[in-house]
Order: sequence, then C-alpha cells, then structure tokens
Amino acid sequence: MNRDPNDKRSYSLLGKVEGAEKAFLKGKRSHEQDLESAVGFFLEFLRAFESFDFNAPCVSVFGSARFTEDHPHYRLARELGGALAEAGFAVMTGGGPGIMEAANRGAREKGGLSLGCNIKLPQEQEPNPYLDKFIELEHFFVRKVMLVKYSCAFVVMPGGFGTLDEGFEVITLIQTGKLERFPVIAMGGDFWEHFRTFAQETMLGQGTIDGADVDLIHQAESVADALNLIRDSELECP
Repeated sequence: MNRDPNDKRSYSLLGKVEGAEKAFLKGKRSHEQDLESAVGFFLEFLRAFESFDFNAPCVSVFGSARFTEDHPHYRLARELGGALAEAGFAVMTGGGPGIMEAANRGAREKGGLSLGCNIKLPQEQEPNPYLDKFIELEHFFVRKVMLVKYSCAFVVMPGGFGTLDEGFEVITLIQTGKLERFPVIAMGGDFWEHFRTFAQETMLGQGTIDGADVDLIHQAESVADALNLIRDSELECP
C-alpha cells in the first residue's frame, strides 16, 4: 500500500473491528466469537502479505517512539537507515515516530525502500511521513510476524517494553531454531550495559540460558560496526 505522507486519514485494514485484539484477549468468549476472530487474523495477514511485495533484502530496526529528532539516538537511527539504504537494503520499522521515523527517514533520504508496520494505539498511532509502503495493523502478534518475516538482520535500538518485546521475540525464535541465525544487533551504547550484565551474571549464572545464547546479541558501537556485522553474517540475505 502506497500513500501520500501528508494524508492523515485512518488506514485500518479491518476498519469496523478496531479494538479487536483487546476484545479477543479479554477472557473466555463463545466459540463463535473466537472463530470470528480467527477469520480476522487471516484477513489481516492476507492483506499485509499483499501489501509488501518487494525484492530488496531487508533489515528491521526496532526502537522507541519517544525520541525526538534532536536526540542522539534519533540521529544515530537516521544515519543507520541511510547507510542501510546505500548498502542496498530495504529498511522496515514499526512505522511510528521516534527511532522508527528516524530509520525510515534516513532510508528515504538515501533513495532506499522505506517500509512500516504501524499499529493502531491510543498514542503513537500515526504512521511517520517517511514511508514508501506501509500497513496499519490491529494485532500486535501480526505486526511482529511482519517485522520478522521479511528481514535477514535486526537492529535493536534503545526503547521501552515494546522494543524489548520485539528484540526478545527474534532472539527466542533463533534460540529455538524457528528462525535462521540472522544477526541481532544492539545499538545505543550504554543503554544496553545493564542488560548485558543481567544476561551474563543473572540469567547465565542461574542457568536459565547458556553461554551460546548470550552470543546471539551482537553489540555495535557505530553504524559501520552494524553494517560489518550484517555483511559478515554467515547467512546472506535472499
């Protein structure tokens, strides 16, 4: 789906069932209601797959919606998006503001393909204006599938619960053999320092992960480092 970035109309895929995920997760419902939800899931996936038809290798960038364009993390994400585009990658984000906007903006400025998987929320629901193609989704789990399905590398920048959820989803899929061992790259300097300490000293120390799991996350101090990690991956992008 292409759009005029200045057009602020709603682009809900399923329109009249806005709020469907909350209704689905509110507790036990009738069998008929659950079947109706299942049809909604299928339609949302179908329309999402139809919307994203492109040939370029893709990198997904995760990060907070709350950083403004004067923040160092925003500037870093913008630089990253531009560098990925120059290297021939499409850039996919959650489609919102902040880090997502910055990565999409950088990609578009360098002539790359800029993609977004936006989700309807009370806040942060407007797609950013730097998207060449975008989909607007109702269900978080559909969004996460789309952010993972097309990409052969993942960059996780500073963010909140949603960003951590997306990053851990990818790591879990790789750890359990459900996803190829694509590079997962953490950027943002000391933002990740406590996490690495927690993973190594607490999770590894108490045996909830093993040493190889810690190595699933690569640290990049610069955009050049991130690109090198992607290029040096044993798995080439299709």
